[in-house]
Amino acid sequence: MAHALRGAAAIVGVGLAGLGEAPGHTHLELLSQAAHAALADAGLKLTDVDGLFTANSVNFLPGLSTADFLGIRPRFVDASNIGGSSFVDFALKATLALQAGLCDVALICYGSNQRTAKRPVNFSDAPPFEVDYKPSYMVGPFALAAARHMHQYGTTVEQLAEIPVAARAWARLNPDAFMRDPLSIEQVRASRTLCDPLTVRDCCLVTDGAGAVVMVRAERAKDLPNKPVYFLGGATAVWHRQISSMPDLTVTASSESGPRAFAMAGLGAADVDVAEIYDAFSINTLLALEDLGFCAKGEGGSFVAGGAIAPGGRLPVNTNGGGLSCVHPGMYGIFLLAEAATQLRGTAGERQVAGAEVALCNGNGGTLSSQVTVLLGTEATL
Repeated sequence: MAHALRGAAAIVGVGLAGLGEAPGHTHLELLSQAAHAALADAGLKLTDVDGLFTANSVNFLPGLSTADFLGIRPRFVDASNIGGSSFVDFALKATLALQAGLCDVALICYGSNQRTAKRPVNFSDAPPFEVDYKPSYMVGPFALAAARHMHQYGTTVEQLAEIPVAARAWARLNPDAFMRDPLSIEQVRASRTLCDPLTVRDCCLVTDGAGAVVMVRAERAKDLPNKPVYFLGGATAVWHRQISSMPDLTVTASSESGPRAFAMAGLGAADVDVAEIYDAFSINTLLALEDLGFCAKGEGGSFVAGGAIAPGGRLPVNTNGGGLSCVHPGMYGIFLLAEAATQLRGTAGERQVAGAEVALCNGNGGTLSSQVTVLLGTEATL
């Protein structure tokens, strides 16, 4: 018997704004531009929004600040923050709220002017048992995971470099991507080391940018202008806050969220046509591919080798260029949903994956702390 949430809601609008650099704009202005674009795409108005889902690292009360700036009075608000994965988590929560009748039009939105504002990342809640040692946040914890994977499984730096190279190959097909110059494995390895074994090209961009998606109940989605992208399954897993509390640096909470999301969707890794994975660092992608079941633990390096996740490879991964080459304004999760929906609509232009019916989004929050997996599908998957 199908889960009650499977196919209960759909993404019907997608909007992006200010990708890369957007000088002279606040984070709320960029968020507003993306929200208006998503609503226009859905054939809806701002006054239709009665469910608001948002988070950021700037406002202490982002739900209140965003509602006030947009001039809306939502009857359901979720502004909880579990890091960059929050927006993938919101897709699950919005589906719950819509299915329960707590709102009719859910807006999931985010905006940041991190690059042009030159605002440092806020580490006011830095883990107390780590901060005194002055680790290199955020790259340090992920470098530890990469080093451990290399030690334990023989993964090479060249295999890790396959991930930013593949992301750049996708970005070169995306006119909205911030970095579109050619990139080779040799160039990744020759770039500046930030924290061994990760170089600057193994690390996400620092950009401005905003994104928004609009969700409604499935029955209403069919009456709106664009092809609906249905929620098929989702799950959230939180295992720790600080990297030093992680029991095994090579196993993330995706190993829990993935199976639960697949079970709700009635699908498996072999059914996924396109995977959008939060790639704050190259090691994120490799660990997620293993933990989500695309390959066995320890085999991520060989799985990505030879352009396997690049255009023309066995599994299209991060088809917009990801956080490594397209956009990364502090929190990236909303862009996973936006790109997955774009692919399933068949409107991704030169980077379109032919015949895409099922998309996986996997968000990361903190230092491999929260992992959220969501499966989306076309009408053919219902």
